Amino acid sequence: MVYSIDYHEIIECITGALDAKDPYTANHSQRVSDMAEVLAKGVGLPEELVEKIHIAGHLHDIGKIGVPDSVLMKPGKLTGEEWEKMKEHPVIGANILARSQHLRELCDIVLHHHERYDGKGYPSGLKGEEIPVGARVIAICDSIDAMTSKRCYRDSLGWDICYQEIEKNIGIMYDPEMGKYALGHWEELKCAGATVG
Repeated sequence: MVYSIDYHEIIECITGALDAKDPYTANHSQRVSDMAEVLAKGVGLPEELVEKIHIAGHLHDIGKIGVPDSVLMKPGKLTGEEWEKMKEHPVIGANILARSQHLRELCDIVLHHHERYDGKGYPSGLKGEEIPVGARVIAICDSIDAMTSKRCYRDSLGWDICYQEIEKNIGIMYDPEMGKYALGHWEELKCAGATVG
């Protein structure tokens, strides 16, 4: 599937709506998308799949539009009930994309980007290679940007701490191949993640 500039413009409008709702994650999707493209290319995925992952990176958090503001922008720790609400965003996002015949093929990536390699993620508890490869790419990039960005509930953890966390969770949270490539090309990912915002 080849995406034209019109698709990119439409997607930027959609993600702009999310940025307007949650200023703390402004440009988050752009950075995740840029890092995901670098990582997907680097591990040798086919060009068409790289483009698909790049687009899905832009849209991976679109389901947060359906999360109440009181949860999404809460400055403190979420309660158990609030966390369950937050965990609905991949399903909401996949349901939004499923309405478009052109974006429907991105649903699995968006739906499963919070799965963990050890099977302890959500929403489906998929394990290892059961998780779509695009979701495995985005999972690492999403974590990197989340850790290195200031959020309403905490300051940035910094790139050195982030590196240690990724290293510690290879094979637990993250696909080993993806994780090792990320660590081996850290400066390249860091540059991709620093180009926006």
